[in-house]
Amino acid sequence: MIWLTWRQHRSQIVVAFAALGAVAITLAITGVQLRHSYDDTLAGCRAHGGCGTALAAFGSQYGLLETYVSAVLIAVPGLIGAFWGAPLVTRELETGTYQLAWSQSVPRTRWLVVKLGSVAAAGMAASGLLSLLVTWWAGPLDHAHADRFTPEAFAARGVVPIGYAAFAVALGVVSGVLIRRTVPAMAVTLAVFAAVQIVMPLAVRPVLMPPARSTVALDAGTLAAASSIEVRGSGSDSRLYVGLSHPDSWVLSKDPAVDPAGRAYQGAESCLAAGQAQFTACVAEAGLQQAETYQPADRYWRFQWFEAAIFLALAGGLAGLGLWAVRRLE
Repeated sequence: MIWLTWRQHRSQIVVAFAALGAVAITLAITGVQLRHSYDDTLAGCRAHGGCGTALAAFGSQYGLLETYVSAVLIAVPGLIGAFWGAPLVTRELETGTYQLAWSQSVPRTRWLVVKLGSVAAAGMAASGLLSLLVTWWAGPLDHAHADRFTPEAFAARGVVPIGYAAFAVALGVVSGVLIRRTVPAMAVTLAVFAAVQIVMPLAVRPVLMPPARSTVALDAGTLAAASSIEVRGSGSDSRLYVGLSHPDSWVLSKDPAVDPAGRAYQGAESCLAAGQAQFTACVAEAGLQQAETYQPADRYWRFQWFEAAIFLALAGGLAGLGLWAVRRLE
């Protein structure tokens, strides 16, 4: 069965891994250039100061390329599910070859287990290798941004693409068995996979672990290290929001700055009117505090493994559904 599966899908697998090799060469060349540029940026800013501004400029310089690379990796598992998983059974059903395949000595359950397992393993290997390359390639950019929890970066790094690939292949097989037409099954696979990629970071990932919460005094040191300072509204409705320094963390929400009595601070506009140079001292004198709800940076790999485990479990459930549906086919 394994040899037969290889004979049936070798063209797809060979093309996929050839493309992976081409991508690997491209990432290796650009990755070395990226690291040289990052090292030069760090050396320059350490000598003259202002590393925050320099790293932000570095991230912006390669931002578009990073977006393209992340988008490719996020799309790869879905494409594997659509082009490898969906035709796995539907091709046999549409051509009628399932009647011969299932009349042999190999039971249909074993037939599907071997085919699904082999294709899923190949898809997981391709996604895992590509993720390893992209994680290495994007290392300097991740250090510059200090934010690996953004949806596009999180989904294109670490181990989660392996779980995505397993889920997409199983989803494609189930769609094919239930719909029994290759092209509609491919479309459904891509649509469901895209929907899951939207729902996961918005509704599921934020509740995988209870967030941490911290309250920080907005003194001169805190304001100097802030990633952003923003005044929203005007007059009595004005609110001050400061981006506190939690490098690589995932900020879920932040409260407006409050005075020692716990009331929202409304003096930010007058501090701004005093001039940018005096703003920090003006705000620091007010004795303000601000609270943020966030996921600390050291939880990143726990989130990666939790999410990968969720998608592997979903893949197992879909595989079981596919086996049940195949046994009921006439």
